[in-house]
Amino acid sequence: MTNPEKDRVCVAAIAGAFGVRGEARVKSFTADPLAFASYAPLETEDGARRFDVRVTRPVPGGFAARLSGVLTREDAEALKGARLYAPRDRLPALPDDEFYHADLIGLAVFDAGGVALGAVRAVQNFGAGDFLEIGGGPKPLLLPFTRAVVPTVDLSAGRIVADPPEEIVAPDFGKDEA
Repeated sequence: MTNPEKDRVCVAAIAGAFGVRGEARVKSFTADPLAFASYAPLETEDGARRFDVRVTRPVPGGFAARLSGVLTREDAEALKGARLYAPRDRLPALPDDEFYHADLIGLAVFDAGGVALGAVRAVQNFGAGDFLEIGGGPKPLLLPFTRAVVPTVDLSAGRIVADPPEEIVAPDFGKDEA
């Protein structure tokens, strides 16, 4: 049985309308920012809509693009916030030390001593590289996704081994602040 969430990867999101002729402002999540369009047709998270994509030009925060079936500014604005997915088999294979964010979500995270830290809830990037957001307590833990802090990612075992610096995992991790 296949897992539909693992069979697709989010490659872009619609940030709203651009102009008055039905173009959408699209934010790319691909390593090569223009590559998202080459994986089309892209579909919405629920799979209800599919779009052929033609990038028309770069714009602040992404690209202006024509999406099939989106004819007016109102059509494009109605799609604001929609994430666009591509089938995994259309994406390039990655080297052994690179991962699609979708593959990391849900993996169990353990410290080097085998103590469970939680599971990956999200992969964040605030401009200085990727961070794994680990949930398991009332407070999320953000770990820099570097080889030094995350030496082992074992997709087949569904686990990550992390070696977080002491200042990241304080003795009161997971406790609510008073």
